[in-house]
Amino acid sequence: MAALGWLTHRRRSATARSVLAGEAAAEAARKSAQENEEALAGGATAGDREPEPEFPVAGDERAAAFFDLDNTVMQGAAIFHFGRGLYKRHFFGKRELARFAWQQTWFRLAGIEDPEHMQEARDSVLSIVKGHRVSELMTIGEEIYDEYMAERIWPGTRALAQAHLDAGQKVWLVTAAPVETATIIARRLGLTGALGTVAESIGGVYTGRLVGELLHGPSKAEAVRALAAAEGLDLERCAAYSDSANDIPMLSLVGHPYAVNPDSRLRRHARERGWRLRDYRTGRKAARIGLPAAVGVGALAGGAAAAVALHRRRR
Repeated sequence: MAALGWLTHRRRSATARSVLAGEAAAEAARKSAQENEEALAGGATAGDREPEPEFPVAGDERAAAFFDLDNTVMQGAAIFHFGRGLYKRHFFGKRELARFAWQQTWFRLAGIEDPEHMQEARDSVLSIVKGHRVSELMTIGEEIYDEYMAERIWPGTRALAQAHLDAGQKVWLVTAAPVETATIIARRLGLTGALGTVAESIGGVYTGRLVGELLHGPSKAEAVRALAAAEGLDLERCAAYSDSANDIPMLSLVGHPYAVNPDSRLRRHARERGWRLRDYRTGRKAARIGLPAAVGVGALAGGAAAAVALHRRRR
């Protein structure tokens, strides 16, 4: 792991592993942005139409925007779509695919990031990619984006990101997905770069371990804080967008927090604090769950029913 000398030491409430994950993600994001800067290019209308002429402020180089990925920029979870693509390429069998399908069903129906599911997905992907070359997974990731992710980008959120780009601001994805996957998505959308979970690699080969921990919850806030310090950003002039209450630490860092397609807890929190809300979901879109076609219909129906029943019990 390269030295992190460009980071500024400060007191933090997050755990040491959260700090390490955040700083590793920030370092990887800056490196990928520099490498891809020459390749970056550069809508739909936002759902809410109230005028906001004062924001984003054109030409404000100390402002930037940070976007969560899953259910904020893209319908569903990137790591589950990535799993589908790896299954198609025979990286693992039907048993693992069924688990990915159940986790994706829960995520889409319940609208909640289940920490246990995220942990299982992380462990599954790490074990699957162990021993494979980073370059191989980057090539596969490009293909998986075209196959499963491109059509799931929320046009409304994409328009928000474009507004920041048009104002001359940098736009970063911040996600628990692998940084390689996140970087591909950011590049395809014309964004500046991505902060994502950093998997350890030695000699260009994955070891099956993480640098720190999953970039989730407090780790995201640490990553944004570290990147802002390195880029000379004023967080009070920055914006952040997320669907999940798990990202309240990140949203609370910036002067312009937005709840996009929010879960119930984030919606309540946003209303209490006067944060702006954007919701690009409709009843029809919510019905299109977009599950792996390779999984049996009966298994998916059972998983969906169980997810709905559990969600009702928790309400």
